[in-house]
Amino acid sequence: MTDYYKGYGQFYVSVDCVVFGLNEGRLSVLLTRRAFDPGQGRWSLIGGFVRPTESLDTAAHRVLSELTGLDDIYMQQVGAFGEIERDPGARVVSVAYYALVNFDAHDRRKVEEHNGAWVDLSELPELVFDHPQMMAEAMARLRTRFLTEPIGLTLLPASFTLSQLQALFETVLGRPMDKRNFRKRAMEATCIEPTGEKDRLSSKRGAALYRFNPEVYERDRKFKF
Repeated sequence: MTDYYKGYGQFYVSVDCVVFGLNEGRLSVLLTRRAFDPGQGRWSLIGGFVRPTESLDTAAHRVLSELTGLDDIYMQQVGAFGEIERDPGARVVSVAYYALVNFDAHDRRKVEEHNGAWVDLSELPELVFDHPQMMAEAMARLRTRFLTEPIGLTLLPASFTLSQLQALFETVLGRPMDKRNFRKRAMEATCIEPTGEKDRLSSKRGAALYRFNPEVYERDRKFKF
């Protein structure tokens, strides 16, 4: 082993995860109250230290799996946060990720065990350290990808109406969208296909149900809103 590194200080590396889910039609984020200092009792993103045998992505997937009980989660890296005094406990560089979780599929028991809670994005409490900055950057990246990739469809049930799809887009983007133009774009996205069934709960006539076909998306790559 080289001696070159001996002249440099050592510090911790962690991952923090901005976990988004659609709770009763509203975009929410999974938070936890810290059980230890610094910041004990304050609201925080979900995170943990990177183990010596882990890559950054592996550590983030582990944290998400321990929290939600899910192993197949859409996840993207946001970036590194390394201000010298960002964590008053020690010198810690954190790499942030955002993840999209199907609310109905996650393990609620595991969330409770980690002091977790789903919080409406419009009602966020004060967060510890630089987690507000992580949240803001995660939202910016999410919104950019939302218009050109079908990542948001993982938040919806397996079968959904076009009204539910539009409501999801408007919730994430934070602005209304023209109904006619939106449906035109949805029909041009060949990966959004009709199931042949109807949602009888939303109206007497029933709204047509659709599903996402990942194989068609990989073939056509048609998705632009």
